[in-house]
Amino acid sequence: MSVVHSPGSVKSLGPLGFGAAQLGNLGRETTNEDARAAVDAAWDEGIRYFDTAPHYGLGLSECRLGAALADRPRDQFVLSTKVGRLVVDDPAGVVRPDDEGFVVSGVRRRRWDLSRDGIRRSIEESLTRLSLDTVDIAYLHDPDALRTQALDEALPALIELREEGVVRAVGAGMNQSAMLAEFVRELPIDVVMLAGRFTLFEQTALDDLLPLALQRGTSVVAAGVYNSGLLSRAVVPDDASYDYGPAPRLIIERVREIAAICARYGADLPTVAAQFPLRHPAISSVVIGMRTASHVRSNIQRLHTAIDPELWSALADADVIPVDLATQPIAPSTEEASL
Repeated sequence: MSVVHSPGSVKSLGPLGFGAAQLGNLGRETTNEDARAAVDAAWDEGIRYFDTAPHYGLGLSECRLGAALADRPRDQFVLSTKVGRLVVDDPAGVVRPDDEGFVVSGVRRRRWDLSRDGIRRSIEESLTRLSLDTVDIAYLHDPDALRTQALDEALPALIELREEGVVRAVGAGMNQSAMLAEFVRELPIDVVMLAGRFTLFEQTALDDLLPLALQRGTSVVAAGVYNSGLLSRAVVPDDASYDYGPAPRLIIERVREIAAICARYGADLPTVAAQFPLRHPAISSVVIGMRTASHVRSNIQRLHTAIDPELWSALADADVIPVDLATQPIAPSTEEASL
């Protein structure tokens, strides 16, 4: 049975959130010093929303983020983590490198577990790594191949934890919009994190998730706004990545056309890509991965750089974005965007 849910009260997210996957050594090693400096810079720049997951470096991201936020007033920031993958001891006891994109080694591995007990255990272990008593937002992480269990066990378990006060808001985070829309339609969840499906290049979420989220009062956090690198540079390279793999030639050529339109109006591609999702009223915040203090400052600059309003009209004329979003003011103000 479908349920209309009015989201609970969660502290302000702000337009830009700190994505902490790089604190788990995504792609390459991040030093403890750089990780701490990045979080400190984010705080100094006014960022108060931080997102992590056990998946990120087999718990390393949670440990580093928790340590970096330990001396910050707990009522002044929002922290989200994720469930679905437990970090467990490898029965073989063999020290080996991680095989899921994070530069870490050890005897621990991920194990999918969407059972009620698994969800509760995941939150308990995350709280330990984060050195916190509560989590503001808990997302079910990438349950693409486990739809039935997500609906029947995992999300109800998160809702139960919300009712107990262990977490304040619950939802799911995925690289697709269709299943997120189903979750919003069927269960009383507060927020979803959508990666890569509402960007300057690709807006498939307009067909399902975003209108439904507005109807149900569910907040949407946009992640993957650079489509895993495709939109992250002013000059699109031949070896650009898209959806975690090499970008096809036709896609690269199309994005270069978009970049040229941006340049004609004095804007660079990543700046426009960072700001675009906030033009939709369902989007509460944009989360961008940040590894160093310089990354933080560059993302802040992108979000606050003035863009010629005529650029949005030009992008609509070129069928890059919908016409209604060309005239839509940025949804959340730079001061506040809350669930």
